[in-house]
Amino acid sequence: MSWLGRALLLSSVAGLAGCSRVDLYPITDHSTAQGGSETGGGSGAGTDAGGGRAGGGAAGTDGGGGRAGGGAAGTEAGSGGTATTCAASGLPAGDSNRTVRVGSQERSYVLHIPPAYDGLRPVPLVVDFHGLGESGSSELSTSPYPGVLDAEGVVMAFPDGLEGPAGRGWNVGPCCVADVDDVAFARALLADVRGLACIDSKRVYAVGVLTGGGMAHYLGCHAADLFAAVSPAAFDLLRENVDDCLPARPISVVAFRGTADSRVPYAGGASSLVPGMPLTFLGAEETFEKWAEIDGCSGMVSPVDEHGCRAYANCPGGVEVVLCTEQGGREEPGDPTVAWPVLARHTL
Repeated sequence: MSWLGRALLLSSVAGLAGCSRVDLYPITDHSTAQGGSETGGGSGAGTDAGGGRAGGGAAGTDGGGGRAGGGAAGTEAGSGGTATTCAASGLPAGDSNRTVRVGSQERSYVLHIPPAYDGLRPVPLVVDFHGLGESGSSELSTSPYPGVLDAEGVVMAFPDGLEGPAGRGWNVGPCCVADVDDVAFARALLADVRGLACIDSKRVYAVGVLTGGGMAHYLGCHAADLFAAVSPAAFDLLRENVDDCLPARPISVVAFRGTADSRVPYAGGASSLVPGMPLTFLGAEETFEKWAEIDGCSGMVSPVDEHGCRAYANCPGGVEVVLCTEQGGREEPGDPTVAWPVLARHTL
């Protein structure tokens, strides 16, 4: 079935139930484990922490305190079932360690509540995925996104991958952790955050660097009903499973790539970074064209702007496919001052 057929089916079901597509996935309450913050594990040959990532200060202390005030249970619905106000959630600003159950596994993430969050109005959620061998807490400490999004009160989550042959990572098909359903983890994480904070479910976004960027691509392919738009950095679509990239609707993609990336060659090609899990990158340009094809975009690509970005804008549903290239750049995590304005104008 095409993305249009699936989108119409989802919309019909949602309309019958009087809810949005995201609301088809019920919110469930998960147990909380307030452990100590993780150290950024797994440096060495198998990691892709990479050079050139802007430092962002140490991760904040544990927000602690558990679930005060009953989360966002008092949300009021406006027209069309969209939340317009929220009861005060009682969440203090800071970072707390959370766990959710996915099948038989306990999965963990760091929840980041900015000082500007007041719990009185629905805010976006940005899920930021770490690179191979890293952790949610190390991604929080190096990601440039909080420095841009905190002022707007945007809530962020920094998930932990599971251990694979080269350290913590994500299952994006042929690599890099076997027998793990990280799409189910993303769904469970969103349900958990929605039970804690006042989140606008139509404005949930995925970003990530290196294999975390691979996870952002993968969610664009397999969870377009959950994420409004994605922004992967330093990773491409994979030749081994690109034919399985069949999003339920056109989805906006803002990709960041460096021409001198040693782990993910700009031109694409085979990689054996993870033992026993070889993969083949499409390359930055072919990934750009493939997303335009998947989304049904047409027309000319825009000229390169001052940020090195080109875009397809003539796409169904008003989505955008953007590639930002840094000449001589390596494994940078992307520029949120460029990505966020694009992401923020797209909703489910």
